[in-house]
Amino acid sequence: MLHARVYTTPSHHRRRLVRRCHWAQPQSPCHHPILFYKLPRSLLLTHTRNTTAPQRNVVVSTHCSISSSAPHSHRRLKMFHLYILGAFFASVLGFFLLYALRDKERKDNRHRHHRADGLVTSSSEIGQCRQDDGFGTDIIIVGAGVAGSALANTLGKDGRRVHVIERDLTEPDRIVGELLQPGGYLKLIELGLEDCVEEIDAQRVLGYALFKDGKNTRLSYPLEKFHSDVAGRSFHNGRFIQRMREKAASLSNVRMEQGTVTSLLEENGTIKGVQYKTKAGEELKAYAPLTIVCDGCFSNLRRSLCNPKVDVPSCFVGLVLENCQLPFANHGHVILADPSPILFYPISSTEVRCLVDVPGQKLPSIANGEMANHLKTRVAPQLPPQLYDAFISAIDQGKIRTMPNRSMPADPYPTPGALLMGDAFNMRHPLTGGGMTVALSDIVVLRDLLKPLSNLNDAVSLSKYLESFYTLRKPVASTINTLAGALYKVFCASPDQARKEMREACFDYLSLGGVCSAGPVALLSGLNPRPLSLVVHFFAVAVYGVGRLLLPFPSLKRMWIGARLISGASSIIFPIIKAEGVRQMFFPVIVPAYYSVPPTK
Repeated sequence: MLHARVYTTPSHHRRRLVRRCHWAQPQSPCHHPILFYKLPRSLLLTHTRNTTAPQRNVVVSTHCSISSSAPHSHRRLKMFHLYILGAFFASVLGFFLLYALRDKERKDNRHRHHRADGLVTSSSEIGQCRQDDGFGTDIIIVGAGVAGSALANTLGKDGRRVHVIERDLTEPDRIVGELLQPGGYLKLIELGLEDCVEEIDAQRVLGYALFKDGKNTRLSYPLEKFHSDVAGRSFHNGRFIQRMREKAASLSNVRMEQGTVTSLLEENGTIKGVQYKTKAGEELKAYAPLTIVCDGCFSNLRRSLCNPKVDVPSCFVGLVLENCQLPFANHGHVILADPSPILFYPISSTEVRCLVDVPGQKLPSIANGEMANHLKTRVAPQLPPQLYDAFISAIDQGKIRTMPNRSMPADPYPTPGALLMGDAFNMRHPLTGGGMTVALSDIVVLRDLLKPLSNLNDAVSLSKYLESFYTLRKPVASTINTLAGALYKVFCASPDQARKEMREACFDYLSLGGVCSAGPVALLSGLNPRPLSLVVHFFAVAVYGVGRLLLPFPSLKRMWIGARLISGASSIIFPIIKAEGVRQMFFPVIVPAYYSVPPTK
């Protein structure tokens, strides 16, 4: 209960209400402090209307027990906590907003810097010398590899007038891009290109076989829910590409031309076309509302359209084994060798491709015989006995080829009138054979985006569609990219005990069968490219490895290795996810570009 006494003071002490108050010290422990408030006249007159003299100031003596003041103190403390909490969240929100703005500014600055590197020709250099070839092009495609030729055929069938410029139209001869996962084959069917794997002696692939320290396990693709024709395909890369080029060139509105694109043509920040040199050496310019750059892993145009962060973790040494029977027919074979994996898969009815991974960028010399000696003394003893003789014979034939393994996360500069696709835009380690699956999936996304847009000359709408493409492709592409990078690091040998345990745990986890093998293989094959499923299975392997260490009797040493195993797993996968983009990969719906596509009419 609060008791108050009001005392009057002389009128010459009248003051406005101030924000300060003074506590009178109690005279004895039994007295309570006295709180002096200076109040305005209007308020005091209300309390002193029955007095004879005007009373200006009051002194309130508070006589209250601790129990009576507790509720008020509790409410004030609660209000104070709410203020602190609100200020904290406001500060965090402000920090992220500032970070996003600064990040956007840095990207814009990098974009302007890269666009001045000589690969983009400005409007002042274009002048009025436009070439009118009478073709009326809607889309220019730079490059006619897997991505370029499939894209040309797809857009041509949608009625677009397409001009493809490829550096070399002869059949390519590569040692990668030879394995199409089932998920990629489904995209091929969706694009109407499944007949391109016919008549090239392509081989059906039904799964993988893993080999480690004399043990082996077979992992079959989960194809039960699909048509019997659905499976992986392996083939000669050049034959596959030529089939798609022929199919694209058969369309009357697709023009395939051999030439080398030297630069992009820009007017007022928008890409208007390309400048290129024909096979005869003539310098020409071609114009279109949309230019799509997919000129491969050695692209010289991507620097003006993205921030390329190319990493070369290893190189492949390629051989072709002839008349060789694999231990498991119609399966890819992965040998977990020291120091890194070795791959075998059929590319025709009589040939098997062998890819030996060599970490780093420095390779033994092929010319002086160092490479042959390395393959015979270091690699051959680790192979299954069924493959040894054919492997040695392939080395003796001398047809040894090499290829650097590149990885590059997608980090585009959204540019009006231009788009990046294929290996020019995004690369991952080829261990999992996911490159063509990503490229074909991107083509499906782009086709569906552009279908409602009948007029590509509408630059504003086109820019919104292109910006959405980079976000909509992320969940599928990032899952395959992350799996490739993480699996390569796990499969490589290491002197670190925790990494050894992780490698062993991965092999044993996949050997368990059931969901432990079907889940990861579905991710690997592109049949279930879900980022969350990837993270769950990756850490399930790590937890399984810790369980193997602690059973049946844990020790401090084993517990320490287990902790390092979890830490090592985190250090493998989280940097890859960060490079791919956490928001775009797991929460694409919160990215503004996800909603930037105008509604279809």
